[in-house]
Amino acid sequence: TDDVLALAKEYPNVRFANVDMSVPLDSLGRPLPLPGNLRALKFREEEGSFLVGALAALVGKSRKIGFVGGMDISLIHKFEAGYRAGVKHVCPDCTVIANYAGVTPDAFRNPGRGKEMALAMYNQGVNVIFHASGSTGLGVFEAARTTGKLAIGVDADQYGEAPGFILTSMVKGIDASVVAAVRAVKDGSFTGGVQQFGLAEQGVGYIYDGNNRALIPDSVRATLDSLTADIIAGRIVVPATREGEQ
Repeated sequence: TDDVLALAKEYPNVRFANVDMSVPLDSLGRPLPLPGNLRALKFREEEGSFLVGALAALVGKSRKIGFVGGMDISLIHKFEAGYRAGVKHVCPDCTVIANYAGVTPDAFRNPGRGKEMALAMYNQGVNVIFHASGSTGLGVFEAARTTGKLAIGVDADQYGEAPGFILTSMVKGIDASVVAAVRAVKDGSFTGGVQQFGLAEQGVGYIYDGNNRALIPDSVRATLDSLTADIIAGRIVVPATREGEQ
């Protein structure tokens, strides 16, 4: 983030778009203005995570639901917070068991640790685990295969990593957001600042196709459609931070 911000200031005639940018804050925690040539592409990951949390609770056939995070940072906390909220919305008595691979960037590339954490959760009675952990999640998928249970992918459709064991994936429309920024440069409408993408903007969602349709009953699909509409309309406000965090 600091490097991109510095480059944007150094080259004011070049347009920059930064995905998942951590926007600098002032002393009161308010976002600082960005240069007019820098667009921060931010996603409301908590909204998509809410839907897959509800899905995990509705089809998991267990009151224990799992979450594996990569690095223990605020960005990944958004996934966990939304996921927990989705689980609790449809199953107030359910328990979410969450664990993180570490506190350094290596936590996003440790499949062995991912498998270890996932196996521990599956052995506690968890039937579905959502990961937001980079390649660490490959270990979660291996644990799902080993135990015959289910996992949920992240960012892109990860069904191909463990066919038959991926309930769905919580996806982000990174490609569409970048294309939109490029088009804005081309047509002269580019502006700097923060641009948010959530369910309303089709910036987040979950995979439902021929690969996983048999795992998601029509009644559950209808419930998720209803929850999506409620979030877009503002009837459900999904938390972006864990309880007790600012």
